[in-house]
Amino acid sequence: MRLTVLGGCGAWPTARQACSGYLVEHAGFRLLIDPGYATMPRLLTRLDVGAVDAVLVSHGHPDHCADLNPLLRARALRDDPAPPLAVYAPHKALDAVLALDRPGMLAQALRLHEFSPGDRFGIGPFTADTVLLPHFVPNAGIRLTTPDGVLVYTGDTGPSPDVPRLAEGADLLVSEATYPRRVPEEDARFLLTAELAGRYAQQAGAARLLLTHLWPGTDRATALEAAGEGFTGPVGVAVPDLVVGL
Repeated sequence: MRLTVLGGCGAWPTARQACSGYLVEHAGFRLLIDPGYATMPRLLTRLDVGAVDAVLVSHGHPDHCADLNPLLRARALRDDPAPPLAVYAPHKALDAVLALDRPGMLAQALRLHEFSPGDRFGIGPFTADTVLLPHFVPNAGIRLTTPDGVLVYTGDTGPSPDVPRLAEGADLLVSEATYPRRVPEEDARFLLTAELAGRYAQQAGAARLLLTHLWPGTDRATALEAAGEGFTGPVGVAVPDLVVGL
C-alpha cells in the first residue's frame, strides 16, 4: 500500500498547499480520499482523471470534498467519458457539492454509495472500517486494511477515545492536527492538537504518525515538536507530493 499526499492544509488552500487529499494505491487500485479544495491540479500531475477507481470522503466540509465536482466534470464531459466513478461518503455529506451543477448533469458520472459511520465495507482491495468521530458535521474516521498493511485516517475530529481504538496497531496514522497545542475554546470539542495526536498514536501502538489539516500558516516544526512529546515513533507532516509506503 502506498499513500501520496495531494494536500493537507486545513480550512482553505494556500499558494503552496492544497486542502486535504490523499491518493492510496494497492494492487493496481487507486483510491482518492477527501478531494478537498485545489487537490484536482495536484492529482493531474500524477495520473489521468479516468485512472481513479474510487473516491472515499470522510465528511461534507468543502475542504474535504469540493474538488469532487471538477473531477466528475473532467470524467463526464470529455470526448471519451470515463465509466461511472464509485464514490463512498456519509449520508447527505455530498448533497451540496453534487448540487453545484444542473440536476442530472453528472448523474451518469458516479455511483454514490452512502454509509453511516460505524459501517464496514469493501472498496476494491481495501476493507474499510469506519467510526463516528466528533466534528461540526458527521465525520467518519477510516481504517483501511489490506493483507500488507493498515492505514488509519481521522478525517477532522475532536478529542475521542475512539481515535486510538481505530488506530490500534496501524502502520500509519494520518491524524488531524489543526493546532499544535491548544484549540480555541469554542472549537475544542471538534478539532485536535498535534500534541494529542501524538499521545493517541502512542496509545494505539501505531508505527508512524502523519499530521494533517494544520491551520494555514502553522509552523510545521512546532507541530512536530508537540506531537513528538507523546509519540516515540516517526512523525511527519502531510505536504504535497509526500509518498509513504506501508
